[in-house]
Amino acid sequence: MKRPLQSIAHHGSVHAAFRQSAGEWSERPFVHIPASAARAYSATAIDLTYGAADADVAGLSASHAALAIGQGQRIALLLGNRADFLLHFLALNGLGASIVPLNGESSPAEIAHILRDSGCAATIALPGHRKVLRDALAQLDAPPPTIWHGDTDAEAPLANDIRTAHIDEAALLYTSGSTGAPKGCMLSNEYMLGMGRWYNAIDGLCAVEPGAERLITPLPLTHMNALAVSSMAMIAAGGCIIQLERFQSPTWWQTVRESQATIVHYLGVMPAMLLRLPASDLDRKHNLKFGFGAGAHPKHHAAFEQRFGLPLIESWSMTEVGAGAVVVAQREPRHVGSRCFGKPEAFMQYRLVDADGADVATGTPGELWVRAVGPDPRKGFFSGYANQPELTAAAWEHDYFHTGDVVRAGADGALHFVDRKKSIVRRSGENIASLEVEAVLNQLAQVQGVGVGPVEDELRGEEVMACIELAAGHAATVATARAIFAAAASSMAYFKLPGYIAFVAELPLTSTQKLQRGQLREISRALVENGLAFDLRAYKKRNAATGAP
Repeated sequence: MKRPLQSIAHHGSVHAAFRQSAGEWSERPFVHIPASAARAYSATAIDLTYGAADADVAGLSASHAALAIGQGQRIALLLGNRADFLLHFLALNGLGASIVPLNGESSPAEIAHILRDSGCAATIALPGHRKVLRDALAQLDAPPPTIWHGDTDAEAPLANDIRTAHIDEAALLYTSGSTGAPKGCMLSNEYMLGMGRWYNAIDGLCAVEPGAERLITPLPLTHMNALAVSSMAMIAAGGCIIQLERFQSPTWWQTVRESQATIVHYLGVMPAMLLRLPASDLDRKHNLKFGFGAGAHPKHHAAFEQRFGLPLIESWSMTEVGAGAVVVAQREPRHVGSRCFGKPEAFMQYRLVDADGADVATGTPGELWVRAVGPDPRKGFFSGYANQPELTAAAWEHDYFHTGDVVRAGADGALHFVDRKKSIVRRSGENIASLEVEAVLNQLAQVQGVGVGPVEDELRGEEVMACIELAAGHAATVATARAIFAAAASSMAYFKLPGYIAFVAELPLTSTQKLQRGQLREISRALVENGLAFDLRAYKKRNAATGAP
């Protein structure tokens, strides 16, 4: 049975919520790092019960307090997906400090931007990141001190008293920066706790059993899903966080079985890669009840569920939105294969609007605007963009948060993701969704991966451009480009076909394997301007499907 929600209600801080669960579930597992994920730094798997983790957190809290770390300070964490990240987060949270997660795969310039923009008082880092952090700090006028994890002899009280965090800030998470420099999203303790409460209240196919779940995730703790969703969900339920360093498809199911996982968090690339594995009698030999995530490709969604025997529950939220207006398709009909992410619940309001802010008709794609029901439209949402109040105000114009996602509503009220607003190609008055074109091209034998976006066109305003990673055995020739065009023409209206095709060695992806749309746009523009793209615009005719160009 579920615990009554009031027993996991308002604690005031993430640390306080963890301590309650540690008191109730002291002997239950809190974190499990499989041996395969920990092999770079441990000869065995890492296992911590709630009671043991509580003791470790208390020790870290004392150490941090001795360094004069406290309320209102921001501390950067460069600790990867280790259990140490969670322990430091809880210890710092108990002192009133906010964390700023750093990605060890970022460039020195990207890390320098985050440290500069956030005003961190210090960085806690793994010794293995010395070079990238040293190079990042060299770009700062006043670099914050570094506390090397495990090197207690070198620690001394901080020489500064920088306090840049809001009073209730738990974390400052930077967006992936698909366009422009990354923005810092200020997340409060209530934001974090709200995610845990919401997850544990989900019914239907996503019901959580307190004290029994083991949630496996390969997603980075530097992002909202792992830090604010899976971690908070398990803390609120007394469940175990199975944290992997990254997704490895060849050993995935072995890790799932050995870790006795009951829930998995996924991104769309994971089902696609797992379906490529050879079929096995062990495909359904697991304890998973459901997968929770977003972005499952329509052509993979049903195939994955049928082969592996678990539902992939599509959901929608953003770092900025949190649990304030989250939507999940946990009940039937889920409209599998249509990018459906569920029906909005009573705690939120939404609008789908056109470019002028007018509501669109049912079935017509429009930008999704969301808010919380009640006198505070921002309840459960982020606290704003750090140092950018004007940008925060613009995002909340008309007291709705403008998500930038293009969505359509079905006749039954279920919402279906169409595309990012910035991923729309506007050609001769037609709005063309990049994801729609990508979905067709991704099914072709010649295509390993593809990114579609707009390039400038003097006659039609914008033209469709496809940057393609070729599958093995296919040459980057005009004949290949024309063959791809002809094959796609049988599945798309002529105006949606790529007017330009360029073959690239690799696509620009974020750390969570999402296309960096802004960077893709710049790459596409340069390829066209330098004559490195095949120009197929002359073949874009209403009868394009009648034959190869």
